[in-house]
Amino acid sequence: MHATLLSDILIIFALSVAVVFICERLHVPSLVGFFLTGIVAGPHALGLVSDVARVESISEVGIVALLFTVGLSFSLEHALRVKRTVLVGGTIQIVATGAAGYLAARALGQPPPVAVLAGFLLSLSSTAIAIKSLQDRAEADSLHGRIVIGILVFQDIITVPMLFSLPLLAEATAQSAGSLLTMAAQGLGVIAIVIVSARWVVPYVLYQIARTRSGELFLFAVVVICLAITWLTYSIGLAPALGAFLAGIIISESEYSQQALGDVIPFRVIFSNLFFVSVGMLLDIGFLFDHAIAVAAMACGSIIIKVLLAGAATALLGYSLRTTIGVALGLGQIGEFSFILAASGLQFGLLEPSGYQYFLTVSVITMAATPFLIQAAPHIADHLLRLPLPKRVRAGSFAREDDGNAGLTDHLIIIGYGVNGRNVASAAAEALIPYVIIEMNPETVRRERANGESILFGDGSQRVVLEHAGIMTARVLVAATPDVTSTRRIVETARRMNPSLYIIARTRFVTEVAPLYKLGADEVIPEEFETSVEIFSRVLRKYLIPREQIENFIRTIRAGGYDMFRSFSGDFTALSEIQTSLRDVEVSTFPVDEGCRMAGQTLAELGLRSRTGITILGIRRGDKTIPNPGGEETIHAGDVLLVMGPPDAVASVSDLLKSECAIL
Repeated sequence: MHATLLSDILIIFALSVAVVFICERLHVPSLVGFFLTGIVAGPHALGLVSDVARVESISEVGIVALLFTVGLSFSLEHALRVKRTVLVGGTIQIVATGAAGYLAARALGQPPPVAVLAGFLLSLSSTAIAIKSLQDRAEADSLHGRIVIGILVFQDIITVPMLFSLPLLAEATAQSAGSLLTMAAQGLGVIAIVIVSARWVVPYVLYQIARTRSGELFLFAVVVICLAITWLTYSIGLAPALGAFLAGIIISESEYSQQALGDVIPFRVIFSNLFFVSVGMLLDIGFLFDHAIAVAAMACGSIIIKVLLAGAATALLGYSLRTTIGVALGLGQIGEFSFILAASGLQFGLLEPSGYQYFLTVSVITMAATPFLIQAAPHIADHLLRLPLPKRVRAGSFAREDDGNAGLTDHLIIIGYGVNGRNVASAAAEALIPYVIIEMNPETVRRERANGESILFGDGSQRVVLEHAGIMTARVLVAATPDVTSTRRIVETARRMNPSLYIIARTRFVTEVAPLYKLGADEVIPEEFETSVEIFSRVLRKYLIPREQIENFIRTIRAGGYDMFRSFSGDFTALSEIQTSLRDVEVSTFPVDEGCRMAGQTLAELGLRSRTGITILGIRRGDKTIPNPGGEETIHAGDVLLVMGPPDAVASVSDLLKSECAIL
């Protein structure tokens, strides 16, 4: 590697650590920190990076990796499930925003071809920025988050015809028209390759690769598929990032998409943030200061136009005001595909260098503003909902097509489909308990999926795979894998992702029981221990010991073997057991902070049961617990309320207590 390039990368990463650390301490989104890193290190500020062009080339790898993971996350099945939102809402948003951009450019005296390009640039939003901002706030799986991501993916796909139309906008001659037909034919060829690959080629190849059980080989195969499709699209004149996105879609239609996504995510984090840094380097501070008023007006105008039109499109679909605001502010920026279109427009002569710099400056500003807009969305919605608005505006006009199939809730996750996992699944099916299986053997996955089992291919210790299995809404997880290291990772990851999940782990040896309890397991079943119990019970039966006495012996042995580890689970185990044994009931805790309005009131005065339908099981006050408190019990600051009730009632009391416990 060239020494200059190595030093530039070192400077970028070291400066990123320092700037993002400061931003985190100041509660500024990390995304803004990466933009600031690029601005500071770029040629228009301190000039710490000498070879910006080479760093930009590396950043292209970042956007390729990022959009590849976006494609992997894309599900045609889910898109069809919310087709009204994606197709109708996305079309309305793109057409309306594009028309607004066209009219604004014409009003500024631009010719029609340039005005059309301006409409293209304005209509696209940033998949990278919006998804990262939503993920940072854990809102990617919320209703407005799913709508934002669906429309963003639709925008990415629409980029293909936009790119094909640029030669026409450049007013090429009949020769250009012929080349346009050639490109159209090439584009249809790419679409055909994508369909064939997604249906037959890639699933077969990945199935054969997965049968080897080699994680390294699987990762290399996924990367090769990504690079092959990227090279194919680039060879016919399309952007490499678009090819990576199509490659992700191809793999997403196979049962191996979640495992592939989990393998690629670590690379995406590094390269995508490098892309954000490189975007910051593009910002010319001198140009910004020289044209501050015009740039500010254009940036504010573009955000306002995009927010209003995206909100209107969402409202027309019948969504509530809160969801509409979340979607509108999530789509308020200019996107990375607009950079690709602008660069092509510059190449075809549709944009002048000064116009290109205006676009870059305005785009960077809107991107940097996105985390703040998404962060402000709930507060804006709260203020607007206090206004005397019609119920139809506040709650929406009709049912959501995506709510009915949002995924499993209160279900069981079984990791490993060997003898133990199969028995657990059979018992769950008999008891009518919904469940999802995660298995690493592709042959088993293919066979059981053909038999109608709800089974996923992937490593159960990866966050992405667990998210796809619905870990945040699951009730119980059973780790039935034979590998000790894998079981530890599964328990640790699952506990971090869902603290209220009840985790049962299987292990071969008694020595693994204590570490698994420390990592967060609620129950650990050691096969070595259970085998000895079974042998002992059969020996006693041969000596004609009464069955009741044998069962007492077994209970005594199990108590001696398991109770010694109970301290690792503590009170959490008891709470989990309550939730597991009572279906359709949720148990949760709520702290009473200093300055809370309810402090000093009795339970009777609060009337939480009559107002919300929940029951207060106890009050934890310091080291003391008050079980089943009466109505005369007074709430103190610092108390922790243990409540029980239906999930919707617990959710309503959560909102109530948050408002009551707002610090005065």
